[in-house]
Amino acid sequence: MPRPPMQADMINIRPAVPADTPLILALVNELAEYEKLLQDVKATQAQLREALFGPSPKVFCAIAEIGEKSAGFALWYYSFSTFQGLHGIYLEDLIVLEPFRGRGIGKALLKHLARRCIDEQLGRLEWSVQDWNIPSIDFYKSQGAVLVGDWTRARISEAALVHLASKAD
Repeated sequence: MPRPPMQADMINIRPAVPADTPLILALVNELAEYEKLLQDVKATQAQLREALFGPSPKVFCAIAEIGEKSAGFALWYYSFSTFQGLHGIYLEDLIVLEPFRGRGIGKALLKHLARRCIDEQLGRLEWSVQDWNIPSIDFYKSQGAVLVGDWTRARISEAALVHLASKAD
């Protein structure tokens, strides 16, 4: 049975506060489980608290609520496009908890970030999505997202990062 639609004014998007740190870590774990990556989560509450609320935060979080219930979040940071000559927002993580899906919360979170881009004269809002995640891809496309298929994500981390940093010139 489909969930009844909820009115947009019932969804509240607010900046995360330090007391949200346990919730944020729980949402990260929920997202990792959905993406079949739970084994990769190493973040701690202390690390998230420092990153989000320390003296010089470089990452930010918006919490979505319906009434008194936390329904999801968007975690993001500023990026920069040398081609555009403008900053943008890179959406690192977005999750809507399963009981709240299909009620406009994901759209509200994206709209919140899009509004921030417009208000701050940023050039773009972008993110990555796993290619098997068809429900999310379909949702993002329905919001106007374009998949950038000619780019492959690259990453150096853990032992390879240490090895590269220690190589002699």
